[in-house]
Amino acid sequence: MMSKKSAENKIPGKKGRLRENIEAIAIAIVLALFIRAFVVQAFKIPSGSMKQTLLIGDHILVNKFIYGVKIPYLRNTIIPVKKPKKGDVVVFKFPEDPEKDFIKRVVGIAGDVVEVRDKQVYINQEKIKDTYSIHTDPHTIPSGLQPRDNFGPVAVPPDSLFVMGDNRDHSYDSRFWGFVSLKAVKGKAFMIYWSWDRGNFGVRWRRLGNWLK
Repeated sequence: MMSKKSAENKIPGKKGRLRENIEAIAIAIVLALFIRAFVVQAFKIPSGSMKQTLLIGDHILVNKFIYGVKIPYLRNTIIPVKKPKKGDVVVFKFPEDPEKDFIKRVVGIAGDVVEVRDKQVYINQEKIKDTYSIHTDPHTIPSGLQPRDNFGPVAVPPDSLFVMGDNRDHSYDSRFWGFVSLKAVKGKAFMIYWSWDRGNFGVRWRRLGNWLK
């Protein structure tokens, strides 16, 4: 008959180890889902609308907590932290198709009057000091034909953002489809953790670990 002491020192059998492994995996899955839902989520850049800040094939991390804790799916903020500010690179649900995630830079916040004159962006009638954007098309599209190069002025409504891609001549953004609701914002992009150059079939080593500005 096994003594109490020897029973306490008994090595778990296969069933005991299996149960421990299942519990460990379950805890890991719950933690991963919690982190993904409320703290940090990874995204891949599929288009060139944010060149040169973000390139096709960049993999980024997005801070989902920085703008507050939101109820998944309902998108209601239950613990507010702070609101997006001008210059932030944000990931959000695309207003025309909420199943898609878009990434752009915040140009205007609630109350701002946004205008584009011959490719130059003005906020509240002042030309912004923009060090991120690029223009690759030398042609300027006249007002009335398309809003890319001449747009507005429009006032950003409450609880909304006006966003634009850094690759201004090749970005489908607020100039074309309007404002982003704060409820649709998923978080702020803050770091490139991986970058794959599909054209040259290689890793862009210099981009790894870069903090976004």
